[in-house]
Amino acid sequence: KRAKFHDNNNNNNSYFSSSVSSRRRDTHSHSRSPGDLFRALERPTKEGADQRSKEDFSFSEMVEGGESPTSPLMQHGKDYDLVVIGGGSGGLAAAKEAAKHGAKVACFDFVKPSERGTTWGLGGTCVNVGCIPKKLMHQAGILGESFSDANAFGWTVDEKQNHDWGKMVTGIQDHIGSLNFGYRTALREKKVDYKNEYCSFVDANTVKGVNKRGVEKQYTFDKCVIAVGGRPSYLDVPGARELCITSDDVFSLENPPGKTLCVGASYISLETAGFLTALGYDTSVVVRSVFLRGFDAEIAKQIVGHMERHGTRMIRDTTPQKFEKTEDGKIKVEFKNTMFGNKFKEEFDTVVLAVGRDAVTEGLNLPAAGVEFNPKNGKIPCVDEQTNVSHIYAIGDVLDTRQELTPVAIKAGVRLAHRIFGDDGKPKLKMNYDLVPTTVFTPLEYGCVGMSEELAKETYGEENIESFLSYFKPLEWTVNHAAHDNGNMHREDNACFAKVVVNKADSDRVVGLHYLGPNAGEVTQGYAVAMKMNMTKQDLDDTVGIHPTVSEQFTTMSITRSSGEDPQSKGC
Repeated sequence: KRAKFHDNNNNNNSYFSSSVSSRRRDTHSHSRSPGDLFRALERPTKEGADQRSKEDFSFSEMVEGGESPTSPLMQHGKDYDLVVIGGGSGGLAAAKEAAKHGAKVACFDFVKPSERGTTWGLGGTCVNVGCIPKKLMHQAGILGESFSDANAFGWTVDEKQNHDWGKMVTGIQDHIGSLNFGYRTALREKKVDYKNEYCSFVDANTVKGVNKRGVEKQYTFDKCVIAVGGRPSYLDVPGARELCITSDDVFSLENPPGKTLCVGASYISLETAGFLTALGYDTSVVVRSVFLRGFDAEIAKQIVGHMERHGTRMIRDTTPQKFEKTEDGKIKVEFKNTMFGNKFKEEFDTVVLAVGRDAVTEGLNLPAAGVEFNPKNGKIPCVDEQTNVSHIYAIGDVLDTRQELTPVAIKAGVRLAHRIFGDDGKPKLKMNYDLVPTTVFTPLEYGCVGMSEELAKETYGEENIESFLSYFKPLEWTVNHAAHDNGNMHREDNACFAKVVVNKADSDRVVGLHYLGPNAGEVTQGYAVAMKMNMTKQDLDDTVGIHPTVSEQFTTMSITRSSGEDPQSKGC
């Protein structure tokens, strides 16, 4: 029935592979460790910036052989100036940018079905099985919570509304299908050759494409961009592949998930559990160790606490050992507590694994092209997106030690293609991976830019770090005094939180900004610009806030951690 959402199977698909079983995660404590997401580097001095600027604009240092950006294309005698392997956000961006500057480009794109048989259309993880459907289902959950608010504001609304899972899924998948069609149209308009073929290397200047009928064809290229992204990992325990689903499958389930277990402490796991709980499903999360590893620990604790008070069950210090199907079609999970070693069992209707992701490089035949990769995770180490083979590049989630975020892949792809093919006189800019903002769409959203408090202390020394803190309650929540069945308030006092982490040794420069509350992405985005401009705490203090908003919290913060004062709000 997926056919009603998209064109026929694998007919306009993004390039991924599910054959990544050889690279298992040793743990399932987190899905995507953000690691360097918070590793904001020191800003260079003016002299250093000037020197770097000169280097950034030196095209001959960026392209093999120092060829001129104005040299005629296609003098290399190959089929294509550029071959892009992967039709996700980064690959599409790179392909279209290169074509805009006159390059002859081919974009290869193919989905291998998930273990459950799910496939999808052109556009990659974000559009089909990631950011877009996740945010829409998150919004569905927010609307459910809003029924309680509506009653408080005078509307007569039954708070026990029934949710139609199938209607939601159909609406979301219809929207995704329209995006898939739009991407194909955009490639055609940009004169990019779209090839729905599974692509792998034959040698350093040749790829092989195999279409869904098994027909094979070879193509030669002058330059190549690898943008194949990643796919979810599976636990290496009995029944995991046969009985569990992943984020590849959850957004297109035809039937309601029922009682659900989310495995993993990652943001993917918590986001999924959050919207399933909000939609009325009995939802549990099982974790081995640390929630949201790499993010700010104080805020991770608050997120989990809020989810528990609002109905999501957390099973801590525990790992699944085995999955079995019962006679009535349920999934029996055998758990083991890692602290005491005791085992116990419980049945669920659906089990969602969010235990890590593997780069889809196993089927690319990278050794044939001489491209080096990390054997532990399949990712490719690069310098400015350039692999060890000078005319082969990589962008997006396949890059080793870089953020796995859609806007990062898009910007890196556009800048790379412009450096190689741009002849418009504009600067040849490199991608800057520092101070990248992001948001976790848990029920109480979390937006951040820069370092966690822990990383800031590790980087600059605990004696040089101060944190400004503020708890608050959005004005829009103050009228609703209703409680959940468990006695916890729908809209708790001081549930939201703002934190600004500063380096005292550098004029109180802001090295980390964190926000927990509604509309976190919208609040955080603007501060990312300010932090790129070396924002200090004084800059925030000098700014007049917009009242009454949640974002104005950052312009009035005065209570520090070291002061010992209570940062909870007591007025408007």
